Amino acid sequence: MREDAGSIYEEEKPKETKHDVSPKGWHLYVDLDEKLMYVYRDGELVKKYEVSGGKPSSPSPLGTWKIISKDTWGEGFGGAWLGFNVPWGKYGIHGTTEPWAVGKYNNSKGCIRMRNDEARELYKLVPYNSLVTIVYENRPFYPMRNGDVGSDVLAVERALKKLGYYHGGEDGVFGSSLKKAVMEFQKDNKLYVTGVINNSTYERIMKLEKEYDEEQERLKKEREERLRKLEQELE
Repeated sequence: MREDAGSIYEEEKPKETKHDVSPKGWHLYVDLDEKLMYVYRDGELVKKYEVSGGKPSSPSPLGTWKIISKDTWGEGFGGAWLGFNVPWGKYGIHGTTEPWAVGKYNNSKGCIRMRNDEARELYKLVPYNSLVTIVYENRPFYPMRNGDVGSDVLAVERALKKLGYYHGGEDGVFGSSLKKAVMEFQKDNKLYVTGVINNSTYERIMKLEKEYDEEQERLKKEREERLRKLEQELE
């Protein structure tokens, strides 16, 4: 199979990478700001492909997932499908009937699109349970409300659970229990109580989660230091 040199690269210095990937096994790192996929094996970069991700109204699932399904679907998928274990929907990597957008625009319904021949190559290359990390630092913010799904919803569920407001499942689905938690949070923080996560509510949640994490880390270090001193006294 002939490869497109404009979209597949061999890494000259595989040891030098800024990406946080597993040192063992296969790990795909998808950067939707760069619209590139980095393919690692045992911590070494072996391939790099151009990709496209979800458009603002149907964003790709950010975070780290596993490939739990593989298939050779035809029309619209380029003969290759690698599905993720995302709890709120069906997402994966596949080919496309719009190869002109790959590497240029994030315009999918949430999946990671590749050129068809490259998707088939990746399908043969990586096994089940390979890790897939998707990042998108400059993704646009959209308000979240009851019925929405996605990575931002999952992040809010986890943050509000830490802060003691949310007690439901972490599934990335904005339901009635999350809406109630958001309204309680907004009331306690003197925000307009709507149950909708606008930018000010989101920023406040994330700020307090960061402070919570920092406080937990401080307490952990204090416990470790007390234990260390106790062990020294008992020696």
